[in-house]
Amino acid sequence: MPPQMPGQAPGQMPGQMPPRQQGQPGRRPGPRPMPGAGTPPPGYGRQEPPPRPGGYGGPTYQQQPAFFEGGPSDHDPYFDEEPPKRKRRFGGCLAVLVAMAVVLGGFYFVGDRAIDYVKDMVAPPADYPGPGTDPVSFEVHEGDSVSAVGRNLKEVGVVESVDAFIEAANAEGLTVQVGFYPLKKQMKAADAVEILANPENIDTVNVTITEGSRAKAIYKVLAEKTKKKPAEFKKAAEDTEAIGLPDYAEGNVEGYLFPATYAFPPDATPTEMLAMMVDRWEQALGDNDIEARAKQLKCGGGKACTAEQIMTIASLVEAEGRGDDMPKVARVIYNRLDPKIDDGATNGTLGIDASNAYGIGKSGTTQLTSAELAKDTPYDTRRRAGLPPTPIGSPGDAAIEAALNPAKGNWLFYITVNLKTGETKFTRDYEEFQGWSADLDAYCAKNKC
Repeated sequence: MPPQMPGQAPGQMPGQMPPRQQGQPGRRPGPRPMPGAGTPPPGYGRQEPPPRPGGYGGPTYQQQPAFFEGGPSDHDPYFDEEPPKRKRRFGGCLAVLVAMAVVLGGFYFVGDRAIDYVKDMVAPPADYPGPGTDPVSFEVHEGDSVSAVGRNLKEVGVVESVDAFIEAANAEGLTVQVGFYPLKKQMKAADAVEILANPENIDTVNVTITEGSRAKAIYKVLAEKTKKKPAEFKKAAEDTEAIGLPDYAEGNVEGYLFPATYAFPPDATPTEMLAMMVDRWEQALGDNDIEARAKQLKCGGGKACTAEQIMTIASLVEAEGRGDDMPKVARVIYNRLDPKIDDGATNGTLGIDASNAYGIGKSGTTQLTSAELAKDTPYDTRRRAGLPPTPIGSPGDAAIEAALNPAKGNWLFYITVNLKTGETKFTRDYEEFQGWSADLDAYCAKNKC
């Protein structure tokens, strides 16, 4: 056995813990007595555990010295001091307040808009108190609905809101007629409705231009209706740019003052009136697709027709034909312009007396005398081949359509044997035509043609 070391119990191996004392099973021995009064042993608090075998010593733990010099103490300053006070975080509170303000602001905005919406639904529509300020000549167009009239009134400043006008119109049961009405700006909606409801308040110059009318006759009708002079309209027609005359008309307004019924403003000038009539012709130009369809037809020399030539042919058809006969008259004109069909029978002349009459300034359907037919003018279709230089009147939609869509046939002659009924006969045979001419002479002898 190895020698016992000092303090080693009998039978205790070196490094072995002493045996437990009897009567205290499982209890650890009490704290070791401290030598001296509060004086720590040398090196206390700075001892480090010995390194483990294998080179790794594990984590190093170091005990701290006693809080007070002079000896160890069970006193822990952490528990004696008051816990540190937490700082108030004003940033977090501010964010919460901002969020609450945004939410409350949103509620206010939505609520405010909702209140405005309810007010708009409940409150009456905006309306001027009346009676009005500056005078306005207001036009009701063909096909305008009550709501369209209301929008136009608001646009020119007559009523304050469309809703106010519609409400007043519904209460009155308004039915508006086409025309111009004397109104004022900033009128009460009910007052405007009262004026529009009465046709006697229409302030327009209504003029009807019949199909086939010549420019000279149109000037006279316009002058009678407007209390102006025909010379004023003739002068206005010379400003072709102002009235919108097409370039290919070459300054001649004849044929481009479209026949229709017009409602002119009471203060319209001659230039404005003629411009409205040319505008209506342009509408017919587009509606009938004249420029495109003209290219599909031949107007002499194998060349395609122009829009101007179509208007000239239409004016001849208007003067010579009626109803279902119009497409047949157009076909006779195209056949005479085509040398393959004419075959020398007419030498390309049209023989249309209405054109000859236009050339000498004679109107109506009366027969021309031998002296009148002998007069040589650019519109003489008995001696001059081809079309006259310009239209001879204002053709309507039916005549324009006939010129664009002639009937099928090889006719070269036609004659109206009854001027009252408009009965017209068509043939290719010249001798048959001559016989019908004798019938017309007999008719005119009885009826004074």
